[in-house]
Amino acid sequence: MSSSRLTSSLYLLAFALLLQNVLGTDPLFSRCSSTTNSTATRSYKTSLSVLMGSINQLAPAEGFALGSLGQNNLDRPYGLVLCRGDVSSSDCRTCALIATREIRKSCPSSKRAIIAYDNCLLKYSDTDFFGQIDDENKFYMWNVNNVSNPVLFTEKTIELLSQLATKASYNSTKLYAAGEMDLPEGSTKLYGMAHCTRDLSSADCKKCLDGAITDLPRVAYGKAGARVVGGSCMAIYEIYPFVKA
Repeated sequence: MSSSRLTSSLYLLAFALLLQNVLGTDPLFSRCSSTTNSTATRSYKTSLSVLMGSINQLAPAEGFALGSLGQNNLDRPYGLVLCRGDVSSSDCRTCALIATREIRKSCPSSKRAIIAYDNCLLKYSDTDFFGQIDDENKFYMWNVNNVSNPVLFTEKTIELLSQLATKASYNSTKLYAAGEMDLPEGSTKLYGMAHCTRDLSSADCKKCLDGAITDLPRVAYGKAGARVVGGSCMAIYEIYPFVKA
């Protein structure tokens, strides 16, 4: 992808984030498979519908659920739902139901799809992706405001997010961590979050988050807030408290 096309895509994603925050219903991003050999059969659609209903029932209790369903490997869907580690069970349930409804509406004949909201992520595929880092689905969004000292600010964001990545990967059963750090510019604080889907190992969670954190200075240098949201992990930083209490 050319740099101009990448920049345009990132601006569109930033605008999508703004819409989602204002309206509360639009996804941060979604993607459907479009190749001929990934068109869902009636049997696949039936299995997928049952699977989505099952994992959506399970997700609110723990904030995460995954599973597969079907006798025939050609028509067996694999799916997961991840709710952000700071959302309530009721908000998790609501987000998962909306995600399921919207992805089926947007991708009615796709064997593979992913959709993400601020509160949750849902994805499914006709191949077993459990335990594998998803490098195909990664999206970037940022705060439109710039910081006064981008060099120092970037150092601090990487420092905080790297600490949270280690904590999420090795010291959390939910593969989730959130925290804050004082900035030298006075009373300003930096807030961050790191989160992985729980099908990953601790080592792969750390690898996924490290990759996401490395991307941030490239796509959002000097921005007062940004996030990388992927199919396997997310990293977020802001200069205001965004974690849901």
